Amino acid sequence: MDMELSSEQQAFAQAARDFAQGELAPHAAHWDEEGIFPVETFKRAGQMGFCSIYASEEIGGLGLPRLDATLVFEEMAAVDPSTTAFLTIHNMATWMVGQWATDAARALWGPAMADGSKLASYCLTEPGAGTDAASQQTVAVLNGDHYVINGSKVFITNGGEAETNIVFAMTDKSKGVKGITAFILEKGMPGFTFGKKEHKMGIRSSQTMELIFQDVKVPLSQMLGKEGDGFKIAMTTLDGGRIGIAAQALGTAQAAFEAAVKYSKERVQFGKPISSNQAIAFMLADMATKIDAARLLTYRAAALKDAKKPYSKEAAMAKLFASDIGMEVTVDAVQIFGGYGYIREYPAERFMRDAKICQIYEGTNQVQRMVISGAVLR
Repeated sequence: MDMELSSEQQAFAQAARDFAQGELAPHAAHWDEEGIFPVETFKRAGQMGFCSIYASEEIGGLGLPRLDATLVFEEMAAVDPSTTAFLTIHNMATWMVGQWATDAARALWGPAMADGSKLASYCLTEPGAGTDAASQQTVAVLNGDHYVINGSKVFITNGGEAETNIVFAMTDKSKGVKGITAFILEKGMPGFTFGKKEHKMGIRSSQTMELIFQDVKVPLSQMLGKEGDGFKIAMTTLDGGRIGIAAQALGTAQAAFEAAVKYSKERVQFGKPISSNQAIAFMLADMATKIDAARLLTYRAAALKDAKKPYSKEAAMAKLFASDIGMEVTVDAVQIFGGYGYIREYPAERFMRDAKICQIYEGTNQVQRMVISGAVLR
C-alpha cells in the first residue's frame, strides 16, 4: 500500500499546522485551565474548511478523503487535543447529515454545519446505555406527522453549545437495536433542555453536557434514514469516527514526544543533558517507534475506507493501538520532565490528561478488542 502523501495532502496538513500554531497554541493552556469553549476559534476553523472535511460537497463540505481529515486532526491534536475532540465530532455529525438526512433537512442544516455557523453533536450515550446501545431509554413515539421524544443523553461532546444535535431514540423497544432511529434536534426546540455540565480531567475546553428531552416534537422530515436505521447509522459513523480518535491520540502522543525530546536536550544533570543518559535515550527511542507504528495503523485504516474496502477491524486496531500508545507516551513524557512534568507550567501533564479519553470514548478499548477478535474469529 502506497502511504506517500500527495502534494495536495501535504499542503492541507500544513494549513492545519499553521492554523493550530496561530489559533490554538497561544490559548490552549488557558482554555484548559478555565474550561473555556472557543466559539470564535470554531467559526474560524469553519472558514478554513476544517468543519466539513469529508462531508459531501452537496451540503457545502469539502468532500475530501478520510486520510485528509486524519492529517488535519493529527496536526491539531499536536497543539490542542481538546479542540480536536469537538472538531472530530462536528465533522462526524456534518457527514451524517450529508449521508442520511432528507433533502429538506440537508438544505436547512447542511451548509451552516459545513461552514462552521452551527456546531453539531452526536448524541447516543445514556446513563444506562453506553456500550450497550440496546438499553436506550430515550423513546420516540410517532404521533401523526411528528415524533414525540422523551429521555436524556449524557457525556455529549459539544452538548449545550451545539445548535444541531443528532439524537438516537427507541421507536420500537421490542426490536432491540433494530428499533433505534436517528433524528436531528435543533437547540431551542420546546422541551429540549440541558442538565449537568461535566467537569473533566482532560479535554476541558471541549464542553460535555447532559441533554434532556421532555415531549419534544420532531417533524418526520428531521429523521435520518428510515425508522429503525439508527443503530446502523450509529455504528457506520463510529467506524469512521474511530479513525479520527486514533488521529487525535496520535497527534497528542507526537506533541508529548517532541516536548520530551526538547526538554531532554535542555535539562542538564551531572554536567550533561539528560538525553545523553541511555535510560532517557532508550525511552525516547521506544516512544518514537510506537508513534510511528500507530501512525501507520491509522493511515492504513483511513486509506482502506477511502478505497471503499472493509475497514472496521482496521479502524478498531488503529483506535486501540493509537490511544494506548497515546497514554503510554504521554506518561513517559511526564516522567522525562520529572517534577516539572507534574506542574501546569509545562505542557506534558495536559497532554497526559487529554490522552486518556481516547481509550474510552467512541467505544472503549475493551470494545475495540471485541470488534477485532470478532473479525479474527469469524
